Amino acid sequence: MVGEGAEVHGRLVASKSIRIDGSVYGSVEIPDGERNVTVAIGVNGKVFGDIKSYRVLVAGMVEGKIYATERVELHKQASVKGDITYNDIGIEPGAQVVGFVMKRVGKKNEPADADNVVVTKFSKLEVK
Repeated sequence: MVGEGAEVHGRLVASKSIRIDGSVYGSVEIPDGERNVTVAIGVNGKVFGDIKSYRVLVAGMVEGKIYATERVELHKQASVKGDITYNDIGIEPGAQVVGFVMKRVGKKNEPADADNVVVTKFSKLEVK
């Protein structure tokens, strides 16, 4: 746990689930191949960097990309400025996202990274 008022500067690697109620200035990630590890950002938590994890829960603020092998949950107070790559997603009304939200391609066991993303190009958008 990164408690409220605490600051971490640099890369944070967690092999067990972690909750962030303070501030992290750098990436938050899990070792390759780890499963069932959750990175949870509390209401007062802030992450200024990328998050790579099996599961990511956000109730606070993230300024960076989120790569989740399994699931991303954005609670009503969540604010994300960056792209989100997910396998499964839940977004509560009130959550804010400025960035692309992309479904992963491949199996849940594969590493969560930008190489496992499908981007569909729309040639024309019509609003009626």
